[in-house]
Amino acid sequence: MKRSTLFSVSKPKGYITLAFWIFLILFGGRFILKDALPYFGFTEDILGRWWEFKWSLIGHISGGLLAISIGPFQFWKGFRNKYLNTHRWLGRVYLVAIFVGSISSTHLAWTTALKVHWTWAFGLQGLAFAWIITASLAYISVMRRRIQQHKDWMIRSYVVTFAFVTFRWLIDLPMLQDLGTFIERGPTTIWVSWTIPLLITEIFINWNKK
Repeated sequence: MKRSTLFSVSKPKGYITLAFWIFLILFGGRFILKDALPYFGFTEDILGRWWEFKWSLIGHISGGLLAISIGPFQFWKGFRNKYLNTHRWLGRVYLVAIFVGSISSTHLAWTTALKVHWTWAFGLQGLAFAWIITASLAYISVMRRRIQQHKDWMIRSYVVTFAFVTFRWLIDLPMLQDLGTFIERGPTTIWVSWTIPLLITEIFINWNKK
């Protein structure tokens, strides 16, 4: 009987990759349980200043949660090879989730975020643009059968998707909280949460090209 290749880790690089994904899943899981799921309580006490825009907030959070959850399966080579049709359908759901999340983010940026400060609104909008653009380019690449290009854009897309987790982690760091008010540090933090990881990712992608 042919052995399943769903799980196959044999090289040191494979173990490092596995450890990296376990870390991301645990890190992302903490964000989901602690920071995201409570908003689904749908009460004014929980939603606070977002109550008036609760459906945009829920769309934003739901899109992010779906994309964050689907991502690891899309990068899982064994899963992709064994369940190719499922991989493709999950890819479509991933794209729709990001589309919904980006539209919701844009609405939040120029309503509730603008009430905080225009720099915060601009930062949130910048992340929304990066989110939908990287996901769209991943989709366009695979439609044109440019598989390696598709893989590269999916990596970039997930890095931007994970910025929501990175931002929550950075904004709660005591050392950053001492730097000033949210208006003073929030806009910079949201830019840093995806631009720096994306720069590192770009170096990694190009370094590994033959």
